[in-house]
Amino acid sequence: MDHLFGADAVYLLTGLALLLAVILPYALRTAALSAPVVLLGFGVLVGLLPLPDAVRLTPTDDRAVIEHLTEFTVIISLMGVGLALDRPLSLRSWASWRRWGTTWRLLAIAMPLSIAATAWLGWWVLGLAPASAILLGAALAPTDPVLASDVQVEGPTTDAEDEAEIDEGDEVRFALTSEAGLNDALAFPFVHLAILVVGASSVADYGVTWFAWDVIGMTVVGAGTGILVGWGLARGAFHSRRPSVRTAETGEPLLAIAAVLLSYGAAEVVHGYGFLAVFACAMTLRSMERSADYHALMHQVIERLERLLTLVVLLLLGVAISGGLLDSLSWRGAALGLVLLLVVRPVTAWIALRIGSRPRDRVGDVHLGPRERLATAFFGIRGIGSIFYLAYATGQETFVGADTIWSTVGFVIAVSVVLHGVTATPVMRWLDRHRESAAGG
Repeated sequence: MDHLFGADAVYLLTGLALLLAVILPYALRTAALSAPVVLLGFGVLVGLLPLPDAVRLTPTDDRAVIEHLTEFTVIISLMGVGLALDRPLSLRSWASWRRWGTTWRLLAIAMPLSIAATAWLGWWVLGLAPASAILLGAALAPTDPVLASDVQVEGPTTDAEDEAEIDEGDEVRFALTSEAGLNDALAFPFVHLAILVVGASSVADYGVTWFAWDVIGMTVVGAGTGILVGWGLARGAFHSRRPSVRTAETGEPLLAIAAVLLSYGAAEVVHGYGFLAVFACAMTLRSMERSADYHALMHQVIERLERLLTLVVLLLLGVAISGGLLDSLSWRGAALGLVLLLVVRPVTAWIALRIGSRPRDRVGDVHLGPRERLATAFFGIRGIGSIFYLAYATGQETFVGADTIWSTVGFVIAVSVVLHGVTATPVMRWLDRHRESAAGG
């Protein structure tokens, strides 16, 4: 037998990993350590065993599997984020848009600056070709608070007497969660830019078309599709004349999974951004009957599925790390990864949060104090979205230095999981103590 375990070992390892997924979130609730850190470490240890090839996924041989597994994980995560956010976003209310001001600054200022800085470092430090450098910056743009649950909102609030009163009171958690819900989609134009640059001879070959369609057109189509699907499903679930369609009354939470697939599939069919459609669909679902318990039921199902999928991806990432994923990582790549996590993200996010920041002196304004700004800027967690973007792009075009990009991205995700996973609990407790002290004083 070529391996210590046969193919049946996949069931054993999956069972052990699932057991960890069930136990760890509760066992580590009071510890300064997150479940993803343990799961990633478990995967690294498992990868040292003589495993069957079915367990060892490689970017070269299993790119399509990696792409679709991470794609499904991301869209499930986006539905969970959209359902968890209590703060409403109304297209017809300027005050509503202003209350999302922190999120808009992170998306419009911090993300492009981070992509540009990372792409420049990839070209200057790693010697990547322009297209490959842009891909590196775009792939490492999305943040992923799923990998550190202490920095995201807990779930939908449904016990308020007045729906207008439902809102997140923790601006740091709201900012990090809402940022992740949107930048998983809004990094896509830059991935497309990298793909276009590979085959273009000049900026004229792609510049105007890229901006008009990839940046604006696909964004509008994706958001619009998600809103329409979410509105239709919400109307049916809460107000349909047919009792069998009113799933809010029957309490059937699987509507959330149907919403994920319907919104994503519909947006992709009409060439919009599916990630954005899923988030928009979730927000639209959440906007109808905001105080209904049905939102919490749907979120619980999504949360459990998301936890399982995240576990699988982290386990496979750990196996890949000990199986050779980092073979092409140079000291320059490792240094670039550390600079991204410790300098580029914190500085660009801090700049974004400083611009236009003001105390809550008018209706609709929000305020992040110096401590909250630092925490929000620091927790730019890299995760599963980065793997998807890289798998997707390398399936569309051949990028010079792809092995180097894979190793660098894998390193950044691993360091982010450990660094942010270990610091999330103490930092958020520190902020909570100061917030309570300020409220009591």
